[in-house]
Amino acid sequence: MTFADHVLSFYKNLEIKSKLPEGVVVLNPFCNDDSFSLCNQFYKKFYDDRNERTLILGINPGRHGGGVTGVPFTDPIKLEQYCHIPNLYAKKAELSADFIYSMIESFGGPQKFYSKFYISAVSPLGFTMGGKNLNYYDIKELQLALRDFIIDCLKKQLAFGINRTACYCLGEGENFKFLTRLNKEQHFFERIIPLAHPRFIMQYRRKKITEYVKDYVNKFTQSGAGVNLI
Repeated sequence: MTFADHVLSFYKNLEIKSKLPEGVVVLNPFCNDDSFSLCNQFYKKFYDDRNERTLILGINPGRHGGGVTGVPFTDPIKLEQYCHIPNLYAKKAELSADFIYSMIESFGGPQKFYSKFYISAVSPLGFTMGGKNLNYYDIKELQLALRDFIIDCLKKQLAFGINRTACYCLGEGENFKFLTRLNKEQHFFERIIPLAHPRFIMQYRRKKITEYVKDYVNKFTQSGAGVNLI
């Protein structure tokens, strides 16, 4: 099986079996045939090989990016404009995707970036409450209910062919704290390297986007995780 085959099988079979707090709705784009078709095109285009990659973990998918296309930090616009995968979804930009693709372009473009990195999330499925995005750590009961699901998902993804020297964590606050605690217990990676979350950058540090893009690329290439621009 190629890396793409592993990813697609993983996403197709994602299921949260534990009971979630009242009012929490699971966001699973992989149950949608159109979204899964886009996923299939994306992963077959960029991951149809058996090469090792370094893992980047976000928080969980949101309603307007990966929650629509099924591809992490990739809204319908970026999927078409940068990945050249046409789609019929409303072309609405998502802030985090705006930053991520600016960074990917600085790195050398999608082909080069995705040949070295695999982006996922601590929880590969997203959540909403009252029609608004919800992070897995926003409600303590939700975080506790998802613990086994998160551990199982990470173990399965490591088997794809993941470089365990380092994992990059998007989010320097609660996401990093949770992942660090989990890593101390489970020993998934030698190091967890935090990065400012794209949404935080776009909402509160927009004037410093260029600096953050450079910080991402520098950490990706100088961390000792075995990643370089060549």
